[in-house]
Amino acid sequence: MTGQRRWLRSASLANLLFLYAPIAVLVVFSFNASRLSARWQGFTLQWYQMLASDEALFAAVQNSLLVAVVSTMIATILGVSAAVGLERSHFPGQRLVDGALLLPLVIPEVMMGVALLLFFVMIQVPLSLVTVTIGHAAFNVPVVMVIVRARLRKLDPALEEAARDLGATAWQAFRRVTLPLLSPAIIGGVLMAFTVSLDDFIVTFFTAGPGSTTLPLKVYSMIKSGVSPEINALSAILVLVSMALIALSLVMQRVNGK
Repeated sequence: MTGQRRWLRSASLANLLFLYAPIAVLVVFSFNASRLSARWQGFTLQWYQMLASDEALFAAVQNSLLVAVVSTMIATILGVSAAVGLERSHFPGQRLVDGALLLPLVIPEVMMGVALLLFFVMIQVPLSLVTVTIGHAAFNVPVVMVIVRARLRKLDPALEEAARDLGATAWQAFRRVTLPLLSPAIIGGVLMAFTVSLDDFIVTFFTAGPGSTTLPLKVYSMIKSGVSPEINALSAILVLVSMALIALSLVMQRVNGK
């Protein structure tokens, strides 16, 4: 039994090293004074200073934040509504609707990106930040819905019924009883959706038009000319911000589970 535990611990450690060692190397070499990323020649912050003076980069960051905020707001409203509707009501074809809403989670992102591109071309909508935002909201709705719905299943419906018995309307019971109990799950879903939107490349690549370059697209365009220390610094910031948001989302979901 002791040998089995030791093997499991070794396997877990190997998995963690496989996943996070490249990220650690990326962060370390973002402080490398050498332009050759494979050689360490001392500590420096000059690459981060160069990023701070890059106007094109700041424009990409602003686009990413705008898309992430707006798409997260749309996904939160639709995701919470869908979760409550599917969990608290029963209607013909409910399983079909449930499966359709979860479809963006299981289909390849390339297929979704191509489908969105063809859809926008078919309805003659020019590609812009608007189409990118719609695309991000489309794959974030099921993310929010799944998290909120998991919390809803743990709530006692008798709480709302008690509020209704005391004279509250359906909306008052939802707003004053159910919504506060759902708030940790909603916050967790918001953080997860924001992180996914901020990091997305594939769907953005297919739905972005001129002047709608986001941060992942900017990183991709910089890599075309070779990996430079500026890319290491930019990637390190993006990775650390994403990990922090995901960690905060997991904490909120753990609170949600209690």
